[in-house]
Amino acid sequence: MEKEFKITFEAISNYDSLDDTEKKLFDAAKKIRENAYAAYSHFHVGCAILLENGEIITGSNQENAAYPSGLCAERTTIFWTAANFPDVKIKKLFVIGAPKDAVSSTPIPPCGACRQSILEYEAKQKEGIEIYFASLDGEIYKTRSIRDLLPFSFDSSYL
Repeated sequence: MEKEFKITFEAISNYDSLDDTEKKLFDAAKKIRENAYAAYSHFHVGCAILLENGEIITGSNQENAAYPSGLCAERTTIFWTAANFPDVKIKKLFVIGAPKDAVSSTPIPPCGACRQSILEYEAKQKEGIEIYFASLDGEIYKTRSIRDLLPFSFDSSYL
């Protein structure tokens, strides 16, 4: 028997359609993207996380000549956040990626490893994290939870 998934997401037309909080996250992710160390892929990614206490935490991708020793922006940011704010819930995560010297209008979603890491923190806090992903220009996609992007998810309930 064949089955089908329906993935729900919101397509936000552009930066001007974001609310004030979303604009702050977009701006923070865009700014920190400039600090990416992407000497090999030349693909720069920035991430901004909004905590329930209103604090915004940022991070960027960090590569290494010994692939895959580097770390994506999303995991750099979420791991640092969890280490420094272990009991504070994550409300929103905003990621922006594009080649260093190119303008792209394609929203860049978290990779599989980042999706799994975000899932761990959603499960830990027993609450979804809104995920926004974008490029430097154009549409922005928003989901209510990483589970929208990882429908067959593996978490501690299987252990």
